[in-house]
Amino acid sequence: MAKAAQIVSADVQTVPPAGTGDRPARSPVVAYLIAHPHLVLVAVLIILILVTSVVEPNYLSVTGLRNSALFAAPIGVLAAAQTILMLTGGIDLSAAMIATGAAYVAANQSPEGAVIAIGGGLLVGVLAGAANGVGVGVFRVNPLIMTLAMSGILLGLFTTWAQTIFSGSTRMGDFVRTLGGGSFFGGRIPWAVVVWAVLSLGVIYMLRYSGFGRNLYALGDNPQAARLSGTRSWQVLIVVYTIAGLLGAIAGLLLGGRVGAVDLQLANVFLLPSVAAAVIGGTSIFGGVGTYSGTILGALILGVLQSLLTFLGSGQATQQILYGSIVIGLSWLYTRIAAEQ
Repeated sequence: MAKAAQIVSADVQTVPPAGTGDRPARSPVVAYLIAHPHLVLVAVLIILILVTSVVEPNYLSVTGLRNSALFAAPIGVLAAAQTILMLTGGIDLSAAMIATGAAYVAANQSPEGAVIAIGGGLLVGVLAGAANGVGVGVFRVNPLIMTLAMSGILLGLFTTWAQTIFSGSTRMGDFVRTLGGGSFFGGRIPWAVVVWAVLSLGVIYMLRYSGFGRNLYALGDNPQAARLSGTRSWQVLIVVYTIAGLLGAIAGLLLGGRVGAVDLQLANVFLLPSVAAAVIGGTSIFGGVGTYSGTILGALILGVLQSLLTFLGSGQATQQILYGSIVIGLSWLYTRIAAEQ
């Protein structure tokens, strides 16, 4: 009997845990890179910069790097909105239209002075974002449906208002144009990057160190547990969508300032890159996982990639195809990695 027990015991000990017997062991390097994804993003950014400098030797000049930064700044700000919403399991498909509407109001009010113009633009973002938050948080409308509907509502309103109450200037004021497209320190550092940097510090601090940031992760990771712990999810959602609307409006002002004049198609092509930057940075579309520091790297990667595609003669259509492919591919990859952990 003792010998039989020893045999059974040996057999039990040699049986691998269920579901792990056919999983190949990861190499230490792969495991380290999975645990530190920012290193991969930095490596990709450096490689893209080197490739772009080979395609266009003048890219590493002040002008070349400045142009990439000016493209990345509005995307980075808009992607901040997508990041904080994706952490809760949501998204904002109205972000581009909010940015466009804010820029349009700011341009229309530019004869009234910079304060009124910027204030009017930011108000568009706050109101539209709060409406999204009420729809998602209070009335439980799916974020995709709510924000898509809001995008259509804003487009219809501004199409009508462009010929009535906003039938005036479509040129940005001098201050906003300086903020969106100007530079200092001998033309080396764009003001838009400074604005982006300040906002980035605020978003990173909010997500890492504030109770509100922890609530965002909790809602995205397990909404039911968050509610049972006392979190009033509808209040959190209203606030986070309002903040996202405000960030979208700021992105629109920076973009309008860089272009100099606005129309109702101003930010349309920035919706997909804003989602792509967040996904590249490791933010999960299912909620609960991600950092804004990763999104910053994602926006910088897209800024360099846009310069590379421009030097290669690729048009907007090709760029949009690439951005969409990036979102699909990385979403699949991150889902696979999460399933294996």
